[in-house]
Amino acid sequence: MLRKTKIICTLGPATEDESVLRRLMLGGMNAARFNFSHCTHEDAAHKLEAVVRLREELGLPVATILDTKGPEIRVKTFKDGPIELEAGDTFTLTTRDVEGDSQVVSITYKDLPKDLKPGARVLIDDGLVEMRAEHVSDTDIVCTVLNGGRVSNHKGINVPGTKLSMPFISEQDRSDIIFGIENGFDYIAASFTRSAQDILEIRHILKEYDCHTMNIIAKIENMEGVENIDEILRVVDGIMVARGDMGVEIPLQDVPVLQKELIQKSYLAGKQVVTATQMLDSMMKNPRPTRAEATDVANAIYDGTSCIMLS
Repeated sequence: MLRKTKIICTLGPATEDESVLRRLMLGGMNAARFNFSHCTHEDAAHKLEAVVRLREELGLPVATILDTKGPEIRVKTFKDGPIELEAGDTFTLTTRDVEGDSQVVSITYKDLPKDLKPGARVLIDDGLVEMRAEHVSDTDIVCTVLNGGRVSNHKGINVPGTKLSMPFISEQDRSDIIFGIENGFDYIAASFTRSAQDILEIRHILKEYDCHTMNIIAKIENMEGVENIDEILRVVDGIMVARGDMGVEIPLQDVPVLQKELIQKSYLAGKQVVTATQMLDSMMKNPRPTRAEATDVANAIYDGTSCIMLS
């Protein structure tokens, strides 16, 4: 019987061995995801060649997905390695180039002090560290640590409720999209989609390179994307309910309800929808999923998701 809900698998270090890739395809992988947040063009070309060759050899229709890095903010580096922050500490994020320590660290987005207001929440490493912005200058954001934790090089920063003015497509994203066009990828998964205009920017690049075969999936990961979902659905081929950053940007208790609403809207619009993040997460260490994970997968299918993504 034809399986209606498809399976997307993320390629990484564990799939470097071609025999593993072969087993994934024979086991039911319908699409291979290339995460360009952690993937060079050279690495991607090598993996893509293996996917294309094996799918032809096995006679299996395995699609390829280019997942963009998207507009993200990260801390830079600490001179003496990871630091420990405790509740009540003062910690500064700065656009100046400094050697990071337990008092201050540089960040990758130069205009964050312009976008952020005092009182805003600032999260590091998927919310493991939570801070409140107290004072904002042209270059510095002085924060009070609310929930402490360990912070290491290049960890991500989220600012829930703050609208960012940073461009949607960076030079790196544009380069990656062009790489995808030239190498025949089937889908682009556009990270941190905020509005229909973000998708139209990608369509402009596709048109510029006379590409008419690549589909676009908008990754819904923040409240802006949720609020603009109707206009986004009008211009995309599908969406991804990306619960990782969504669970940081949006109160965690709201994510299950939003998942159901987004799947239903996509279904009614006749668009594909992918449910992603921490699907069968425990199986990285254990041979069997937890009961909660099995229920999670089943509920996404009952909701009407087109695809389940393993990351």
